[in-house]
Order: sequence, then structure tokens, then C-alpha cells
Amino acid sequence: MQMDYDDVAWARSDVIFDAFKKKASSPGVLRDITEFMAKKYLLSQPNDRARIIGVGAFNFCYRMEFHDGFSSLLRLASPGRSMFPEEKTQAEVAVMRFLKKNTDIPIPSILDWGLKGPCQMGPYILMEFVGSASNLTAELRAPGYSREDRPFLDPHIDESKLEHLYGQVADIMLQLSRCSFSKIGCLADRPDGWAVTKRPLTMNMNELVQLGGYPRAKLPSSPFASTSDYFRSLAETHYIHLSTQRNDAIESEEDCRRKYIIRKILLKLARQSKLTGEDTLNRREFKLFCDDLRPTNILIDENYEVVAVIDWEFAYAAPAEFTYSPPWWLLLETPEDWPSGISDWAMTYDSRLNTFLRAMRHREDVAIRNGFLSDSERLSERMRKSWSSGTFWVDYGLRKSWALDIIWPFIDQKIFGGGETHEERIALLDSESRIQFTENERQEMEDFVQRKLKESKTRKLNIWDNENDTHEAIRVPQM
Repeated sequence: MQMDYDDVAWARSDVIFDAFKKKASSPGVLRDITEFMAKKYLLSQPNDRARIIGVGAFNFCYRMEFHDGFSSLLRLASPGRSMFPEEKTQAEVAVMRFLKKNTDIPIPSILDWGLKGPCQMGPYILMEFVGSASNLTAELRAPGYSREDRPFLDPHIDESKLEHLYGQVADIMLQLSRCSFSKIGCLADRPDGWAVTKRPLTMNMNELVQLGGYPRAKLPSSPFASTSDYFRSLAETHYIHLSTQRNDAIESEEDCRRKYIIRKILLKLARQSKLTGEDTLNRREFKLFCDDLRPTNILIDENYEVVAVIDWEFAYAAPAEFTYSPPWWLLLETPEDWPSGISDWAMTYDSRLNTFLRAMRHREDVAIRNGFLSDSERLSERMRKSWSSGTFWVDYGLRKSWALDIIWPFIDQKIFGGGETHEERIALLDSESRIQFTENERQEMEDFVQRKLKESKTRKLNIWDNENDTHEAIRVPQM
């Protein structure tokens, strides 16, 4: 039932990125990159030319070392993988500078940045290179890992080591939770101070365009003033995603109908403001949240101390519910990709969450004693409540388009209650016990299903012309 990435869109993405990678690795570009990086740090001479040190999910990276021991890192936004390169670069620079000034989170210093990099290679950020012994994932994952594997938490990891590592991330999250803004969106540094002036740029938005063939013009275009407005937008995005992803979205007529009904239920609940509590419906205080804050992006030294947190391009002021949800990455693997199934993930996660919250409570106690945090600002109890109540699954499903269907039974349990098994909750989608359709709505669903079945027979990409495109696939139904 889980929705897959569109392999045709993915292949197109790879073609674009491979051409960029070939150019970025060419002798002429390496020569120009070397000259560019050397000119930006005049306190010493480089030891050698710039060298490629990494190809990340969204960036292509070069490192240059200097005689005085300093090293710089040049990150280029990768075409084919970074779908909003200028926007994401501006957002990352703003949030890195904000965090550097307003928190104690270790952030690399920015030396230079721009939207037109050397050799016409696009947006870039030049920053200090932070040396580290490892990253947090390497210390948490099970032994015997190879690059082809998906990492998962070592089930035999020493509990005191785990609590120490979790505790440092808890401290980072506590600091982020104290950064509040009046709108949902990305930061901008203005003469009168920091403010949210742009739409929230999320990792899910990037993946929707890259791997789902999603029409860009149907994404949000401005900040949001309330959680309820944002949740409605996310629910509409889920519907449009199913409607517009041409390939690998459905497995059968029954599967398509179930996915359609899930999104109609989500739309209805969002439009009735039933996806969040009454106390948060019109909240005007939003917390800094990073979609990509996970162990791989947390660098540590040989003593297991955090020395830098990197990759902030998908950080934005978000509904406080996201901050109050415990982090999904405690097991390193996502619930939708857990080899033993999502129910086993939830049981395994619960035990590790206890360790994480114990570590967080210790950090909270220290912060309160030092006057950094008030008792009302604790996250640990809010996270425990989010998990035990099922709110965690609602928030996770709203943020993760391809995970929605597989985690739906947990969302169904949160919203509708009852003692049904996961299989029974999926079967309920075949009846109208969760949502009732009028005759016209039922016909609309059948038309949708038949269109998707017809489209799935021809593997190609839909081409969305512009924001005025009237194709039926991008129309969100009224409830």
C-alpha cells in the first residue's frame, strides 16, 4: 500500500545530476574552484588544489586546506537533486547566521555565499570545514555496516553511551525550541531584525518535485499565519500528490481507491481543524524546526562530543506540534522502511524513546538550574504526550507524503479510536464508516481511480505548463 517514488521522475533527476557531476569534476572546473576558494581566504596559502570530498543528497562539496591549518568547504547546490537551489541557499544562510548569533549550537562560520557561483555552477555557500572524527550515525548504527546498507540502531549499544549521545541532541532541540516566530515559513535577516517573510521550504517539497513530478505552482507561495491554515495546505498537497504522480503511485484499483479515501479523510479533518488540539488552532507562536536534523548531520569528535551541526537548508519556523513530537530517527531508520514492519518499529522505538526522554529531562534540569530554561518550556513531557496520544503519527504523516499510507492505521487510531487491528483499519477504507460520500462524490472518486489506472499504463511524466494549468489532476475537490 505504500506509495513509491516515481522512477521516471527519479531517472530524469539522475540524468540532470550526472551531467552536473561530470562538469563539477572536470579539470577546468577544479582549477577555477581552486582559484575561487583561495581568493576567499587571504590569511594563508593553500596546501594544494581544491578536492572533491563529498556528494550529498542536495549538495556537491569541495575542500581546501591551508598552511595555517584552516580548511574551507564549498557547497554547490546540485541540479537534479536540489529543486529550489536559490531559495534553499538563501534559507540556509539565514538560519545558520541566526543560530550562530542566538544559540550555542555549533554551526560552521560562513565565509561567503552567492546565487551565482564560480564557473556558472549556480548557488553556493563557502564555509569553514569542521574536522570531526565521525558523525552520530556512525556511532549509533549496528556493526558490519556497508555503504549499500540502510543504517539501523545497534540493538546492543551501551545504554550510557546512547544516553550521552541522545542527550547532546536533546540539548540542540531544546535550544531550537526557544527560537519563536510569528509566522510559519523561512527566515530573513532584515534591518529591523529576524523575521519570517517567505514560505516554508521543506524537504518534502523538494522530494515532491524531484521524485513525484509534482507541479511547482501548486506548492505554497507565502508564509502561514496559523497552524490550521498550514495543516490544510499540507492535506491538500497530499491529495494533489496522489493525483499528479503518474508512475508508481498505485498498485491496483483497490489500492488507488484506498489511497484516495485516506486523502479525502485527511482533507476533511484538516478543513474542520480536527488535526490539532483546540489550544493550538490559532496559535501565533511557531518554533524553529529542521526537517533534516538527524544523526548523519551531527559531527562529533573522538570523545563523542558534538563539534558541528550541518545541513540547515530545510529549517523553518513550523507549528509547535512538530517540535513537541519526539524525533523519528532514534532508531536511525524511518518507520515506513523498517524491515520488520511498522508495528515492530513502534514497539522498538518506544523503548529507545524512554532513553531519549530520560536524557532530555537531565538536560532540561541542568538548563533550568542555570536559568536558561523555565519549567514550562520543558519538551520531554510534551514529547511523551505526543507519542502516547498518537499525535506523533499525525504530524509525521503530514510532513511525509510517501509515508502517509503505511502509517495510516496509527492516524486512524488517533482520530477515530477503537480497538481495531491495523488490518481491520485498512479494511474500513473499503466501506463508508470513516467518511460518507454523496452520489456525486462517489462518482468523482471512480473517475479519479479510472484516470489513474489509465495513466499508469503509459510510463511518462506529466508536464505542467504554468500556474494557470487547468488539468483535472491539480484540482482539489471541495468537501
